[in-house]
Amino acid sequence: MALMEWSPRLSVKVKKFDDQHKKLVDLVNQLHDAMKAGQGNAALGTTLQSLISYTATHFKDEEQMMQANGYPELAKHKAEHEKLVTQVLDLQKKFQEQAGGGILTMTVMSFLKDWLVNHIQGVDQKYGVFLNAKGIS
Repeated sequence: MALMEWSPRLSVKVKKFDDQHKKLVDLVNQLHDAMKAGQGNAALGTTLQSLISYTATHFKDEEQMMQANGYPELAKHKAEHEKLVTQVLDLQKKFQEQAGGGILTMTVMSFLKDWLVNHIQGVDQKYGVFLNAKGIS
């Protein structure tokens, strides 16, 4: 059973970004599945690297779309992105220093799930409404 399920409450109603958010849900579920199979530590390094790559592309896409459409909360949203990148890089550093402890794996999984839900339902929902009003879906 997956830790997270995609649902309409997570949709920002912009297909490109919904698809990218689904990718993050998949990453969290991959980590959860690996932990259930006793392979959480082995999967964490790969999952963190995937998350770092994902965020670079996803955040760039979101920020470009917001800038192109004059989104008034771009600076605030960008600061949220920068905060997440810093947190993920910090988690990756801790993982490398500790050779992947199980507690860190649980910490990362919980962090990703909580951040994803809170970020999408909070700040991402706002840009979704803004972009939808401009005819972008």
